[in-house]
Amino acid sequence: MHIDQYISLFIILLTLYGIAVGSYPAFRMNRATIALVGAAVLIFIGSIKLEQAYDAIDLNTILLLFSMMIINGNLRICGFFKLLSSKIISFAKTPNQLLALIIFSSGILSAFFLNDTVVIIFTPLVIEVTLALKRNPIPYLIGLVTAANIGSSATIIGNPQNMIIGVSSGIPFTKYALYQTPPSLIGLIVIWIVITLIYKREFDKIRFEKLNLPEVKTYRPLLIKSLVSSLLMIIAFLMGISVTLAAFGAASLLLITRRLKPERVFMEIDWSLLVFFSALFVVTKSIDTAGFGKYLSLTLEPYITKGVTSFAVSSALLSNIVSNVPAVLLYRPIIPKLINPEQAWLILGMATTFAGNLTLIGSVANLIVAETAKKHFIKLSFMEYLKSGLIITIISLFFGVIWFSFIF
Repeated sequence: MHIDQYISLFIILLTLYGIAVGSYPAFRMNRATIALVGAAVLIFIGSIKLEQAYDAIDLNTILLLFSMMIINGNLRICGFFKLLSSKIISFAKTPNQLLALIIFSSGILSAFFLNDTVVIIFTPLVIEVTLALKRNPIPYLIGLVTAANIGSSATIIGNPQNMIIGVSSGIPFTKYALYQTPPSLIGLIVIWIVITLIYKREFDKIRFEKLNLPEVKTYRPLLIKSLVSSLLMIIAFLMGISVTLAAFGAASLLLITRRLKPERVFMEIDWSLLVFFSALFVVTKSIDTAGFGKYLSLTLEPYITKGVTSFAVSSALLSNIVSNVPAVLLYRPIIPKLINPEQAWLILGMATTFAGNLTLIGSVANLIVAETAKKHFIKLSFMEYLKSGLIITIISLFFGVIWFSFIF
């Protein structure tokens, strides 16, 4: 290799390391700024040309993510998520029922409204309810976030890495959901069993008194409009219309308004995540333009071709080394060259999402829950999370491998 390739490799690895860790010591940088600076340096030193960088950014994925943020933003503003979550939790009569309701509502909602959005809404409510009932919030919070991660794997719009897979693979929304829903549902059951066994004392036989949750205020006109738009989007998905086009259409419909200022909706958009994605597309593309594409293929391809177990486990491990979105982007140029790329895309979606439950830093949703809990003086430590997360990941991944080995 030439000296310029060594420099490029160093910048790429340093960027991926920063993304995996989430920051650099002594610098106030997050994953978005790390990826953006890494992309800028790679362009500046000639590892990738500016025109190639433009082409590397997958606008379909960015537009899909942006559209889903607008839809979710409107649903949050009108009070839909708070109303639904409070209604669901109010049905709980015992600790076991409360955990089950949190797990299954979190998992199902995450399949359609992004796992990060679901945990942002649910976490404060779960903390409020568990403390009011004099319960330990930790097992319920772990159930909430692990369910959000696993549930999000069921559809193309459940999480960012699935959006990349959906756009890159061209797999129809319905087909993707049919393949991914069974292991997701099994995973939710696994979460409930594991947590009730680890925290046996928390799930005793007591019955709760009637929960008096504060009344949730909703903005009815926007609520109806948001639900109709979301329903039309899902119908479009089921009809086989492009997920990006369907989501963009629904988002555009919600922006036609007489009362809600656009600035209020745009405040709900995670601009940092859009910047992160755009920059990460450039960084991963530079692996190929700098001449490392063939080495990456030689390294990763054997694990894909050895079978479902090998590919799923290696994908899960890679996701915990570089994070799930970069892992998917590293596999993206390799999978289309395989004999059965569709099979590989589906396994990748399951494995990289389930892998997010392994550690507290395994997914953004995990960090959101931990940080929100911290604000309420509740400590969800790395080791406390790992106690459940490790077992949940191993068992759910095991059933995922069995499922895909059976159908393929």
